[in-house]
Amino acid sequence: MTQPTSTPTPAPKKSSKAGILIAILAVIVVVQSIKIYLDYQDKVEVKQELVSTEEDLASTMQRLNDVKLELDQKIAEIGKLGGDVAELEKAKAEVMAELKRGNSRSTKAIKELKDRLEGYEELLKLKDDEIDKLKSVNKELFSENRTLKTKQNVLNDSLNRVTKNKDELATKVAIASQLKAEKIALVSVNSKGKEKDSPFRKRQLEKIKVEFNIAENKVAPIEGKKILIRVIDENGQPIFDTTKGSGTFMLGNKEEFYTSAQEILFDNTGQKLVFVYDKGSDYTAGTYLVEIYTDGYLMGSTQFAVK
Repeated sequence: MTQPTSTPTPAPKKSSKAGILIAILAVIVVVQSIKIYLDYQDKVEVKQELVSTEEDLASTMQRLNDVKLELDQKIAEIGKLGGDVAELEKAKAEVMAELKRGNSRSTKAIKELKDRLEGYEELLKLKDDEIDKLKSVNKELFSENRTLKTKQNVLNDSLNRVTKNKDELATKVAIASQLKAEKIALVSVNSKGKEKDSPFRKRQLEKIKVEFNIAENKVAPIEGKKILIRVIDENGQPIFDTTKGSGTFMLGNKEEFYTSAQEILFDNTGQKLVFVYDKGSDYTAGTYLVEIYTDGYLMGSTQFAVK
């Protein structure tokens, strides 16, 4: 009897499920690997960006410090040349404020700072042109001042020469206008009016009479004059008595006594003057000098002897 043919039983689907599971796990592993790689790349990029930002900030801050130093230089130079430094002072204050801030800044803040830096650097370039112009102006002013000083020195020299010539002329005129006593005569006069020439005996000498003419002088002005005589003994001491009209006058820088004086109007006519002086006591033996003065200068002199 023929055995019936048996139908083969299908194999279980276990291996198929395992493959699917392995495939899913493989996908998950790949996805995780990709995520890990991407995360790593992000961290690297972030780190690189951070490093780049820090380097950019450091470079920018160095530029800022350089700008500050250049601003100081420009302020000093323009100030010395007499220019306006208000704009530079304002820029310097802003730069100083930025330098005092912390070094933690965002990329946007760094960009803004760079933009301002470009403005400061452009300002410095403009100031270079201004400095050149100021130097040119100052050079011209220096040249003009030197020319003016030269002219002023020449003018001063001319004025000094004029003043010197004027002073010399005034001195010459003053000397030329000095009065001179001429035809000086000196005699003794006794109580009877009898006159005697020098030498005199001391017991016979009562009064002395001095006569002289004032020489004509076309330079001298017509004006009042005080004419003085000084009788000086052999010891160099002037004879004076304030009760008889004696007094003092300035001779050089020193105050001296005079013996007698007269006030006259000098009229340039060769007028004659007479002085009679009574000492009131005996003269000691010796040689006496008689000097005639006016305005502090000597007009003439004579002498007499007493035995």
